[in-house]
Amino acid sequence: MSEISILAIFILSIALIISIFRFITANEIYTKILVVNLIGTKIVLLILLVGTVSIEKDFTDIALVYALINFISTIVILKYYEDKEATK
Repeated sequence: MSEISILAIFILSIALIISIFRFITANEIYTKILVVNLIGTKIVLLILLVGTVSIEKDFTDIALVYALINFISTIVILKYYEDKEATK
């Protein structure tokens, strides 16, 4: 079980690096916002996987709070840019 979790952490880390590269090469602001949301989601998965490897229950709470902050901040930023474009 532990070997599978460590392999999943490694694969997710590679996907995270690819997402960071996508953020750097993106031109549109909405693409960058969605990539940041994607990176946040992958970090939540990494926190949960590390929690399964270390067998501590605190990681689940941390991941849940981080996921809520990630979701709310994405909605707020998208609303800000939507209002900004509406005033142009």
